[in-house]
Amino acid sequence: MKLAFDIRTVPFSRYGSLLAISWLPARPGQEEGVYIRTVRGGDTSAGAAFRIELIRDGESLAFTSRATPGLLELESGDGGRVELCIDAADRIRLRARHVGLRLTLAGGDYDYAMARPEGRWEVNDFRNEVRFMLTPLQGTLSMDSPWRRTRCEYIAAAMQPDGSEAAELLIQEYRTVWEKPAGLPPFADSVARTEAEFAAWLGKTPAVPSAYEDGRLLAAYITWSCVVPAEGYLPRPAMYMSKNWMTNIWSWDHCFNAMALIREQPALAWDQFMIFFDRQDKSGALPDFMNDKYALWNCCKPPIHGWTLSWMMERSEWIGPGQLQEVYGPLSRWTEWWFRYGDDDGDGMPQYSHGNDSGWDNSTIFHEPGAVESPDLGAYLVLQCDALAEIARRLERPEEAAAWSRRADRTLERMLAHCWRDGRMTAVRTGTHEPVGEDSLIACLPLVLGTRLPQEIRAALVQALADERRFFTPHGFATESIGSPAYEPDGYWRGPIWAPVMMLLVDGLARCGEAELAAEAARRFCDMAARSGMAENFDALTGEGLRDRAFTWTSSVFLMLAHEYARPRRE
Repeated sequence: MKLAFDIRTVPFSRYGSLLAISWLPARPGQEEGVYIRTVRGGDTSAGAAFRIELIRDGESLAFTSRATPGLLELESGDGGRVELCIDAADRIRLRARHVGLRLTLAGGDYDYAMARPEGRWEVNDFRNEVRFMLTPLQGTLSMDSPWRRTRCEYIAAAMQPDGSEAAELLIQEYRTVWEKPAGLPPFADSVARTEAEFAAWLGKTPAVPSAYEDGRLLAAYITWSCVVPAEGYLPRPAMYMSKNWMTNIWSWDHCFNAMALIREQPALAWDQFMIFFDRQDKSGALPDFMNDKYALWNCCKPPIHGWTLSWMMERSEWIGPGQLQEVYGPLSRWTEWWFRYGDDDGDGMPQYSHGNDSGWDNSTIFHEPGAVESPDLGAYLVLQCDALAEIARRLERPEEAAAWSRRADRTLERMLAHCWRDGRMTAVRTGTHEPVGEDSLIACLPLVLGTRLPQEIRAALVQALADERRFFTPHGFATESIGSPAYEPDGYWRGPIWAPVMMLLVDGLARCGEAELAAEAARRFCDMAARSGMAENFDALTGEGLRDRAFTWTSSVFLMLAHEYARPRRE
């Protein structure tokens, strides 16, 4: 079985590269088309560099595209074909047959194209903060770059075939100094090598029932192709959320990708888990997100790291004393940060100051401004204290282990005292403790505590979660009750299904002994993702993929649920 995908939804890229090729829609200053892009610098733009055209006699031709992990093919209707392969992190190979090829960069202040020895051209893409070296390997390369004072109006590179009706071009991306490649294998060998690298990654991807094999292929490609190198501000290799436009890592998204890797690629999994702790503030805070250029500190994300680490430790003996020693101090400081700086009313129950801090940016519990004590936050901190207690025990620090256990118990008591009201879990306003929100699924997330919750509360949360008139749709758990007046089909966290929530709740159900409900929820989600793709989120009633259609945490959650929890109806 071989994967083929559409570059209108899934970028063509590869492991370890900051280059990607995608179809982009028209917008001011940018024509619709297929573009060579760079994902450097985060999600402030699409990173469009060169628009790709197939040409004959100077005229642009319509073409179709087909992508596999190692090869992107662009075909005109009259026999012309251009093939592209990203065979190394910093280079793209292009081969044209029976057609010409034009690459156009929109141009701007300080951009330029400069002739270099041996027929090469250097293109300085100032907006994207990179340079490209264009080297013709076969055929003729010509350049058009009108200049007005310090501004280049555009840069157009045209490749024309030689007498054999073939042309080949090498594009290398670099920041400072160009290095001539030591030697290039034949184009077909580059494609085969890239396909083999993906096949090796696929071999380390969790096995799934045969009904989900197509989904596994897509999820494996998305995760493989979204890993970028340790470069710039990134201290370790990082699996971006996407190479569409969510070209960052966020400080809870990375946890799910680490979890999916822990069994077969533990060292890379550890890199994903620890990368935010490498950039931890002296206060203990973690940045909201990071990319190769910078981190954002205006928000944070929920402390699911203790839950994550415990889940990983249960499934891998690779996490030994060295790793526990490495993480214990940073995880302790991250936990203390919430209690020290995130508890305005001093009642021992930390708060979210904004929806972004929760990861549920626009949930109905954040309808009004002001800090919110949400039951999910209390549950996460209980599990984080429990995880720290276990680490302290393994590191032979019994007094610290006992202290963390006491804090976990106190936090659970306070969360229940504040948020369990009249047989129902609710978020409350910091200070006044008045209930907030409509009917958000976030109130069910304390199920991650499993048997740590009293039986009465477990039963009530399970009943709410399983209610098909509220949260349990044919495709998974809606983030706002479908019966709520605030429900929106494409409302981000006010209705759509999200992969991380599915993972948290399915795992919580399993820990509560609700194996059948956990399996059914996992199956519904996996059926939907296998059909609709690895989207950022999904319409809860139709199962349609929404927003970014090539998301890594969705891919990782699909792989974990399909591997461990789901029971497909077809098998």
